[in-house]
Amino acid sequence: MTAETAVSLNLNGYTDLPPDKIAMVVTYLEMREPPSLPVAQAPEGWSLQRIDRDLQRYRTLFRTIGEPWLWFSRAVMPDEELKAIIGDPKVEAYALHDGTADVGLLELDFRPDQEVELAFLGLVPGFIGQGAGRFLMSEGIRRAFTKPIQRFFVHTCTLDAPGALPFYIRSGFTPYRRAIEVADDPRLLGLLPREAAPQMPVLSPNGTSA
Repeated sequence: MTAETAVSLNLNGYTDLPPDKIAMVVTYLEMREPPSLPVAQAPEGWSLQRIDRDLQRYRTLFRTIGEPWLWFSRAVMPDEELKAIIGDPKVEAYALHDGTADVGLLELDFRPDQEVELAFLGLVPGFIGQGAGRFLMSEGIRRAFTKPIQRFFVHTCTLDAPGALPFYIRSGFTPYRRAIEVADDPRLLGLLPREAAPQMPVLSPNGTSA
């Protein structure tokens, strides 16, 4: 970088983060109409199964998918609060089942007026890159646009798999906003194992890796 380039940039420097906090860059994306993409098919014998009423099944699947990436929103949520969300008639939560076990999660939130949120889309470890994600996305888009909506939206962050943001863009979403989210480290609260998401090490009170 030349001196002239550095002067032209808005260099805000660094912001200190307490060792018991984590920070993520969040990208917001939207889709105003379904893209012209081939419809992805599930592998033979696989199926989408509604799990809105099965809190334990939902929690198990969410944790299996999210723990390697430090997904914490539903992990820290009390049962009654989570029941109120996924039990709402306007929320659809599906498990992708391969005939033996649940391997993926698709959750659509139809509660916003004339909008649908892709609340969660994820795969258990070992199933990324095999086409299951494309199938879940294809189903999410199809189901969202069966309603008279103005947009389908989602947000992803740097806690997700590295390929998540490019995948959303390839699927037809357009980024429109970025933000920084700071939260308590759920591992230090005992809500996730300390060994979860080793790519983001737990820090001890003195700021060193624990």
